[in-house]
Amino acid sequence: MCGIVGIVGHRPVNQAIYDALTVLQHRGQDAAGIMTDSNGTLCTRKKNGLVSDVFQQRHMEELRGNVGIGHCRYPTAGTLNSSEAQPFYVNSPYGIGLAHNGNLTNSDELKELLVQQDRRHLNTGSDTEALLNVFAHELQCQNIESLTPAAIFAAVAAVHRRCRGGYAVVALVIGYGIVAFRDPHGIRPLVMGRRETGGGVEHMVASESVAMDALDFEVVRDILPGEAVIIEGDGTLHSQQCGARRGYTPCIFEYVYFARPDSIIDRISVYKSRLRMGERLADKILRERPDHDIDVVIPIPDSSRTSALEVAHRLGVKYREGFIKNRYIGRTFIMPGQDQRRQSVRRKLNAIELEFRDKNVLLVDDSVVRGTTSKQIIEMAREAGARRVYFASASPPVRYPNVYGIDMPAASELVAHGRTEQQVQEFIGADWLIYQDLDDLIRAVRYDNGDITHFDTSCFSGHYVTGDVSPEYLAHLEQERSDRAKSQREGRKRRGPVEFRDPEGGGVAPLTPGPRVRAG
Repeated sequence: MCGIVGIVGHRPVNQAIYDALTVLQHRGQDAAGIMTDSNGTLCTRKKNGLVSDVFQQRHMEELRGNVGIGHCRYPTAGTLNSSEAQPFYVNSPYGIGLAHNGNLTNSDELKELLVQQDRRHLNTGSDTEALLNVFAHELQCQNIESLTPAAIFAAVAAVHRRCRGGYAVVALVIGYGIVAFRDPHGIRPLVMGRRETGGGVEHMVASESVAMDALDFEVVRDILPGEAVIIEGDGTLHSQQCGARRGYTPCIFEYVYFARPDSIIDRISVYKSRLRMGERLADKILRERPDHDIDVVIPIPDSSRTSALEVAHRLGVKYREGFIKNRYIGRTFIMPGQDQRRQSVRRKLNAIELEFRDKNVLLVDDSVVRGTTSKQIIEMAREAGARRVYFASASPPVRYPNVYGIDMPAASELVAHGRTEQQVQEFIGADWLIYQDLDDLIRAVRYDNGDITHFDTSCFSGHYVTGDVSPEYLAHLEQERSDRAKSQREGRKRRGPVEFRDPEGGGVAPLTPGPRVRAG
């Protein structure tokens, strides 16, 4: 899961893109990058780290231009030390920079075809680089003297024919403008907005509406599944359906965990969705234990607060903040590597003993994925003096890998895979474990928008909306992207030959003619 943004303005966009990325930081804390077009000169800065660490004043001064894109990365593949920061760049045709949120399910096949048939060079294992080269190749195949919206739309249509999976893309075409498009299933989110300035109308695309709010852009609408939007450098806007819509199935885990509660995705309020998750979860608790002995409801900060508040209200018991979060520790779920996730929990959370002592506590979390975090939190509650510790998940058991851009690739790492709910309860050490029902979760999320009746629920149901995910693919994914595989790759990297890396994050200059490149 990553955050992307693109802005076409009438003044320098470097600060606006930086501000948008800080608002989207929750979507990725591994690396960040910004790329701008300054009258045909490509200016770029990207590096591992948080947005505030990657960009200093001297870097911002170099990011000139009124058109630009940005990205914050969380590694679906690779590790924290990965050098695959985005946006990626190719200098032919025209010079294109591209950033992407999601995951391609046919990336291996694409890479082989790109090298053998399209004669494209790939420098990393990133599916973003593969997607960029597909787009660049198809744009070059248009055989046109000058770039036109029709040629770009045709290239995007070809991308949809060749690429499968979940993806939201923003691309910078040097000297022309920005192109944004979304996969034909609408799995990954992408929203567009505008604002009036003294110089005219400025346009923006981003992963979540909250980025628009922070920059005083008005949300216009979501980019639809299979649709592409072109924003020329002068602000001229074009849009076209480039691929047959194969559904409208946004990822339901966005509403459960990833998105900020103040975002609206596909016309659905994340905050209200989580409120309704709490309502339905409380109703299930009352059905199963009408004579419950819960004294207090305590959320696992931060993403479960909204649901927990409604659970407490519905049950008629006290709601209390029992854990204080260290806000300088990253989101545990998206940390690459189980060891890092495990070590961060107690640094991240501290229990307030008086809220636990001699009480029957219901802990509410948004989900239970690997189970180790839940287990440690329950241990902390007991150490703080809780008499009984109950645990409620606002989502169903996560039993299957997510292959569309969320780091749940290995079924063996999911605590609920191959286990009953009773066995999960015993593993995490709860006195009682209760999960949300999938039907209730779907009803809670789809409430606001009659256009969307189905979601990608693959990590709960095992149903993959793209229809191309086989057991063999899942087995291959586990071999490539499990924590063990990442750890082994990182070990080989440390033992391997020394490579030169520009400490300032600059890249290798292209050998073929293209726009002038200034690396940060």
